[in-house]
Amino acid sequence: MTEEQRPKGPMGWIRRMYDWVLGWAETPYGAPALFVLAFAESSFFPIPPDVLLIALAVAAPTRAFRFALICTAGSVLGGVAGYAIGVYGWEAIGQPIVNAYHGQPVMDKIQAWYSEYGFWGTLAAAITPIPYKVFTISSGVFKFPFVPFVIASVVGRAFRFFLVAALIKKFGPSIKDWIETRFNLAVSVFTVLLIAGFAAIKLLR
Repeated sequence: MTEEQRPKGPMGWIRRMYDWVLGWAETPYGAPALFVLAFAESSFFPIPPDVLLIALAVAAPTRAFRFALICTAGSVLGGVAGYAIGVYGWEAIGQPIVNAYHGQPVMDKIQAWYSEYGFWGTLAAAITPIPYKVFTISSGVFKFPFVPFVIASVVGRAFRFFLVAALIKKFGPSIKDWIETRFNLAVSVFTVLLIAGFAAIKLLR
């Protein structure tokens, strides 16, 4: 894409950031960059780590699960930082971040899920393609129990990243376009079914 073809304004800035993230896949520092990106995205960075994870896994399918583990570790540790922002720095740091992503309705949804389904609602929020940073900061703001929050983050993020890695490892580069265009929809459908299952269990009690 030439400079003339790049989007202008805020979208242009996002596109340049996206290209910058992808550029790390072509360097020897791709794996460390993936960890740092996953950590930062959990509290403030706008580009999801899936972008770099997909690029690295496509380039080296035999190392796909290693990249997924690195991505999960960085994301969960960054999630702990996001939780701390929600607890200790909501007004000064957390609220501006959430507002930048128009995340108040998402916060309300996360709180409703937690109130209705407890840990399972937290897990569903961790799996869905909502901005993970909004989830982590919200968890701190609403004082979700810390240990269940970490467990939900580990399970939810590992599910997402290892599924991406498994698809690429099995199908190779041919699955890349599907992941980029339909993966979030598939995860959303899974989460809706998950929540519906919890609701059905509660009704049958």
